[in-house]
Amino acid sequence: MTDFFLNYGLFLAKTVTIVVAISAVMLFSVFLASRKEAHKKDSIEIRKLNEKYDGMAMAMNASMMHKEGLKNYLKDEKKKLKEIVKSIKDGIHKKRIYVLNFHGDIRASAVSSLREEITAILTVATENDEVFVRLESGGGVVHGYGLGASQLMRVREKNIPLTVSVDKVAASGGYMMACVGNRILAAPFSIIGSIGVIAQVPNFNKVLKKHDIEYDQFTAGEFKRTVTMFGENTDEAKAKFREEIEDIHVLFKDFIVQHRPNVDIVKISTGESWPGTRALEKKLVDELKTSDDYLLERSKDADIYEIKYVSKKSLGEKIGLRIQQLFDKIQYD
Repeated sequence: MTDFFLNYGLFLAKTVTIVVAISAVMLFSVFLASRKEAHKKDSIEIRKLNEKYDGMAMAMNASMMHKEGLKNYLKDEKKKLKEIVKSIKDGIHKKRIYVLNFHGDIRASAVSSLREEITAILTVATENDEVFVRLESGGGVVHGYGLGASQLMRVREKNIPLTVSVDKVAASGGYMMACVGNRILAAPFSIIGSIGVIAQVPNFNKVLKKHDIEYDQFTAGEFKRTVTMFGENTDEAKAKFREEIEDIHVLFKDFIVQHRPNVDIVKISTGESWPGTRALEKKLVDELKTSDDYLLERSKDADIYEIKYVSKKSLGEKIGLRIQQLFDKIQYD
């Protein structure tokens, strides 16, 4: 029996040694990869969507047209290409539409990319161009979405037309950003609105008291801390907290009135959300249309460029971001 335990112990020690060695090699590889990634610079990616649409049309026509029809089609395309080349040589270009994709989470983390994308656009865009934002967000932190709205204001302040398109949802902070646009497009069943403010704070004070655990909190300033997770929340503290939320709501409503003066702010600031068709009736949006329809239509008379800021993240940052995304999903669900 002693020999059995001795042999088993040696086997276990060898196994642990091998596992530790493999783990060490993997960690070292990850460390080297992270250092290599750290030297890569962030960049702006640009994709011309006209080429995507033209490619689709050519593929469809090549499959469906008879030989003679296809021959004529290709001649027309060749003629168009010559006209484009000539206009470039003459220094003439069509109106440009810069497309941005904003997918917001609770923390409004996409704002960091948005600010870089807008900065890049403002280095070349003119008042004859247009910025088109495909926006999807159910809202989140006030300061994050406030900054997002401020980034879109940079476009308006340069007198560059700004169009915001909502295919799925622009609620709460998402609508705060959307309302900055000169025009807002919405799909018929997209979710629009939720013009309100919410704050939730769990309180464990009764649990602590039940187990004879004291919680001490020290502050300087009468309202440095109002409600807390572990202390006993007084009526005075709760009233102050509600006052702060109401003040944010007032600022939110004022911001919307500034950009959408035709809305009935009393009726639309109840915290409710509406599908696109109802939002149009309430003047929260200007037109029922998907982003796909709008861009396909405009591709006939404008050059459309999709702009994307690419940030090189280390492996640790990628893991952290993934964990945060899972947490946000739980929060939304």
